[in-house]
Amino acid sequence: MVTSALLALLLLIALLSFLLFSTGRNTSPSHGDGLLGHLPLLGSSARKRADDGQRRLPPSPTGLPLLGHLHLLGSLPHRSLRSLAATHGPVMLLRLGRVPTVVASSAAAAEEAMKTRDLAFSGRPRLLMAQRLLYGCDVGFAPYGEYWRQARRVCAVHLLSPRRTASFRRAREQEVAALVARVRAGDGAGAVNLSDALICYSKAIISRAAFGDGDYGLHGDKGGEKLRRVLADFQELLLAAPMREVAPWLGWVDTLTGLEAKTRRTFEALDGLLERVIADHRRRRREGGGGRPAVDGVAADEDDHRDFVDVLLDVNEMDNDAGLRLDTDNIKAIILDVFAAGTDTSSTVLGWAMAELMNHPGEMRKLQAEVRGAVTVAGGIQDVTENHLDRMPYLKAVISETMRLHAPAPLLIPRETTEDTELLGHHIPARTRVVINAWAIGRDPASWERAEEFVPERFVGSAGAPPVEYSYSKVGVGQDFRSVPFGAGRRGCPGAVFAAPTVELALANLLYHFDWAAPTVHGGGVGTPPVDVSEVYGLSVRLKTPLILVAKPWLGT
Repeated sequence: MVTSALLALLLLIALLSFLLFSTGRNTSPSHGDGLLGHLPLLGSSARKRADDGQRRLPPSPTGLPLLGHLHLLGSLPHRSLRSLAATHGPVMLLRLGRVPTVVASSAAAAEEAMKTRDLAFSGRPRLLMAQRLLYGCDVGFAPYGEYWRQARRVCAVHLLSPRRTASFRRAREQEVAALVARVRAGDGAGAVNLSDALICYSKAIISRAAFGDGDYGLHGDKGGEKLRRVLADFQELLLAAPMREVAPWLGWVDTLTGLEAKTRRTFEALDGLLERVIADHRRRRREGGGGRPAVDGVAADEDDHRDFVDVLLDVNEMDNDAGLRLDTDNIKAIILDVFAAGTDTSSTVLGWAMAELMNHPGEMRKLQAEVRGAVTVAGGIQDVTENHLDRMPYLKAVISETMRLHAPAPLLIPRETTEDTELLGHHIPARTRVVINAWAIGRDPASWERAEEFVPERFVGSAGAPPVEYSYSKVGVGQDFRSVPFGAGRRGCPGAVFAAPTVELALANLLYHFDWAAPTVHGGGVGTPPVDVSEVYGLSVRLKTPLILVAKPWLGT
């Protein structure tokens, strides 16, 4: 096995060799730093227009040969990109290895890209890891075209519609009860790893929605721990940037670092699981006389508790005017899309919400008073159900503010322009990668007062100030582009409606059943927040350290 020191040495030698080679060849001033140095990567048509002064490309920071601006991203790219935008503007051009990338960091830029010029910005770049892990035929990473339109319609109408979401109410309430029981058990002294508990909760709901209540898992996987690890690896790998994608000549690094082997193991494990699930569903349908026909996502009977695999198999058997037929790989890819988008997002938002409430005890008490006032009845303590949620406007405000400050996918999924277009007056050539920094947009002081502070009241209004007109559960036309945690337009996440009750129900129950405190930790100075809100970057940006809290059961007195 190659040690980390040896690997670093090999990389350094390779990089220096390439830089020397590149410097020896590229002696023309047009290959230096600055805007013109990036034009060869943008195509001859874009280069000609820029040379003629007819089109104005976005501003760009100084880059390096080969790496471009990769070295500027750091370990928290969303923060680094916001810092760069403060100098170079809300629309800037970067070169990430060989990939020209435009970064949008303001509400105005987001609205133009995701609403005004939505069609021109509706493409997806071909990402190597998405191709390898999602069979090249999923929905989230699919290129814009007829397959994507029809597959997205299947998701929006048949899998993630309000009626389909409502059909999983029983599963959500059962899993919330299991979450409360897990927290109540704690470690005997009231302390609980809430991060782990929330991950188990979100994965359980997505698993039941996708697969049903069958006992599916990996071989020898007692308690589902192996499956949770594989899903975690899948989510980590999905947006990884292999060296061969950034600099093809460095593809060998992916083998040395173990990325190739890890990708293969993860894909084979999930593929085997999905094969078993789909085969089992098909067997049960044959033995039971087939599936129940569905029309616009609604089964013939009202008691429709079909899981996603059954729904997709039903869709495949329906008369379909568009002629879309889902083969086994299509079904696998869509199910994995749901896992990638649903599990990490829900648990991450819940973790951030609890962390912010712990650091803002006044808001915690206010929300607990709302929840307990809406639920407590003469019969005493009970569980919060979905019937109670409409009476909790402050709960929704807390979640909205959490996602403004902590967009679960801070850079969204990258887009690609389908044609030559513009963004805030800058020319953007076709096939340019576009990153929308949702995290920076949510914290933009030009859009928000006290932008860095946790102020849920902004979403319910106060004396003399109307509430912000924004709903995290609705994505599309007319939304407030000052906060875009789920994206918007054609490429907006269709799972927002499904995620809303999952997050609301869990947070309400945690605050209803327990009073919360941070464990006693020595060494904290005066004014130190009880919970460390340092970040770690991944498919979502989550708390760097597990959220360990003390839960004291509330007795209603």
